[in-house]
Amino acid sequence: MEKSIREGTWELERQTLSPRAAFSENSRGRQVPQDEDFVRTVYQRDRDRIIHCNSFRRLKHKTQVFLSPEGDHYRTRLTHTLEVSQIARTIAKALRLNEDLTEAIALGHDLGHTPFGHAGERALDEIMLKAGMGGFRHYQQSLRVVDLLENDGKGLNLTYEVRNGIEMHTCGDADTLEGKIVRLADRIAYINHDIDDAINANVLLESDIPEHLRAALGTTKSKRINTLVISVIENSTEDICLGDDVKGPFEELHDFMDFNVYKNKDCKSEEPKAIELIRWLFDYFKNNYTQLPPNYKRIADSEGAERAACDYIAGMTDRYAVKTFNELFIPKSWSYDDEERRPNR
Repeated sequence: MEKSIREGTWELERQTLSPRAAFSENSRGRQVPQDEDFVRTVYQRDRDRIIHCNSFRRLKHKTQVFLSPEGDHYRTRLTHTLEVSQIARTIAKALRLNEDLTEAIALGHDLGHTPFGHAGERALDEIMLKAGMGGFRHYQQSLRVVDLLENDGKGLNLTYEVRNGIEMHTCGDADTLEGKIVRLADRIAYINHDIDDAINANVLLESDIPEHLRAALGTTKSKRINTLVISVIENSTEDICLGDDVKGPFEELHDFMDFNVYKNKDCKSEEPKAIELIRWLFDYFKNNYTQLPPNYKRIADSEGAERAACDYIAGMTDRYAVKTFNELFIPKSWSYDDEERRPNR
């Protein structure tokens, strides 16, 4: 029998990857077993399923930090995801770990993020806690997207390793080194591109970053990312980690961003409006769940109207959430037909 291209890739992995890597032929498999593909390994198939799903495409219209910014160069969830993937793949390749698995996790890690960034996440968390539904976390929602919400309720049927990496990308400890890479790459990406966006928005100057942090990490976004990536590569002998000389300054940089950007009143001035908008949408769809698409109506029947409303709103883009709000709550414009209805004078 002719050897498949996939089996050739398996052999190449055995020859080139570190013994610590997650070999695709040893995957713990899918929730619903499937025959192997002739060309692609299981992790390559997972990457392709994520790229081609609706939730991935919607990331291009979901906020990263700045709500509805003026200008085309601010990050969205999609550009953030691509930057995480690039950083994670660079680290995985240097450590001879499984780049395909790393890429699949990175591309899928934020599929469950809400509209309006972390403001939307906080709003749904508060709502779901009050509803007795256990709150809301975007990383748990990302897993729910790939397991249940995508593909008309059938899910993407991803491998255990990709699902585990997605679920653990914010907290917890992934079962693979590839999953741990994505968790750290996510932080490296967002802190540095958020600095870039804040500078573009005139919220920060590069010189505002404390001098000792710039000396330790670098004086530009590119230099900081390079410093952090090299530190991960050089220090990840047993686990995935930064070196001690870089870890402290990196944590300080996060605290600096938290105070000066993430909690900056000018940056967050529109967030109360976004939070209130999500509350109105949730109340409406909770009480009118029969108006939800069929997949979400099935969720309402099996898990409750609150869960269905949350799933539906979490999947919205920023602009679709605003459009839906306008259609539901803003009176439509009207006009008087001058020729046919104007009273005789």
